[in-house]
Amino acid sequence: MKSSHRRIGMIFCGILAVTGCSSEQDIDPDGQIFTSIASEANITLVGTEPFWGFEIAPHGGTFLARYTSPDNLEGTTFEVERFAGNNGLGFSGDMEGQLVQIAVTPGTCSDGMSDRAYPYTVTVAFGDATLFGCGYTSQQPFEGEGAP
Repeated sequence: MKSSHRRIGMIFCGILAVTGCSSEQDIDPDGQIFTSIASEANITLVGTEPFWGFEIAPHGGTFLARYTSPDNLEGTTFEVERFAGNNGLGFSGDMEGQLVQIAVTPGTCSDGMSDRAYPYTVTVAFGDATLFGCGYTSQQPFEGEGAP
């Protein structure tokens, strides 16, 4: 494993081990696996500066992620593996030769650009980039303007 992949993996594992932004969320002391996001849920992740987004959806026994950015409006779709940690979900996959690791943890999150409140905080690592943002699911929408 390349040292950059090892570094990303260590960051990612630490993210799933710690609590999200909300102080009311704690790591389960009994080590129970995170079950708050159903495997059939669609997950939307958003970030600002730089603007980016991921959509993760179940697809016949696997999961597909689609990454979008201002430079890639149509997006890049790739397969990801889903795994549950003690306080969140992880996804990992290969996007055009780059390892992508996504951590979704419970905690109230603001995108800093709207009055929306999201139920999840998100960290995405790929290449030399580490992105921070917010997330919601088809079963746990965001609150505020434009809420579904």
